Amino acid sequence: MSEVPRAETFIFLDLEATGLPNVNPEIAEISLFAVHRSSLENPERDEAGIPVLPRVLDKLTLCMCPERPFTSKASEITGLSSESLAQCRKASFNEAVVRTLQAFLSRQEGPICLVAHNGFDYDFPLLCTELQRLGAHLPRDTTCLDTLPALRGLDRAHSHGTRAQGCKGYSLGSLFHRYFQAEPSAAHSAEGDVHTLLMVFLHRAAELLAWADEQARSWAHIKPMYTPPDDLSLED
Repeated sequence: MSEVPRAETFIFLDLEATGLPNVNPEIAEISLFAVHRSSLENPERDEAGIPVLPRVLDKLTLCMCPERPFTSKASEITGLSSESLAQCRKASFNEAVVRTLQAFLSRQEGPICLVAHNGFDYDFPLLCTELQRLGAHLPRDTTCLDTLPALRGLDRAHSHGTRAQGCKGYSLGSLFHRYFQAEPSAAHSAEGDVHTLLMVFLHRAAELLAWADEQARSWAHIKPMYTPPDDLSLED
């Protein structure tokens, strides 16, 4: 595997969309939390020893009205619908969204690493699809970390005991409950899931930072989930 740059900023990411990969979904909500590496290397904790969110934290959350309809299951899970998004006059994932994303990323010290749970199979390919449709790009040195295989790999390598304790599953909610003996708030909203993801990351920050340094993938290696129907390009 070719070496990837050591990330200085980690962008925790979640998408809500119109369905699963088999229906060629479109993004309906995106949320990003940007955290500098220094805040992850030395996370603050409360009196009970539970990590607290870094005080210096940039956030971006956007809703958009996709052209494709939601599956009934996706609408039920996310609480979003084409009707509600249209009623609120939300545009689709368009050039304005791309410019906003690029402006947000440009404010962070690079290189940046995108972090998502199940990101290699869903969030990253879907974001790549939407960007490709508009002829847009992320910074060349952007890398990606999927916490799902990372945590599985860490548990196997370091005998963390997750399976031995009888706990099943590596869903984000299951991990949060395992680490904090509580249920995550606002599950299946993009911002709520990013908050949960960041808390899970903070719980094992040292291990996940080391994993990212060694095994993060280049964004250039992410393939789109499907070929977008439109051949549009983002004007400079």
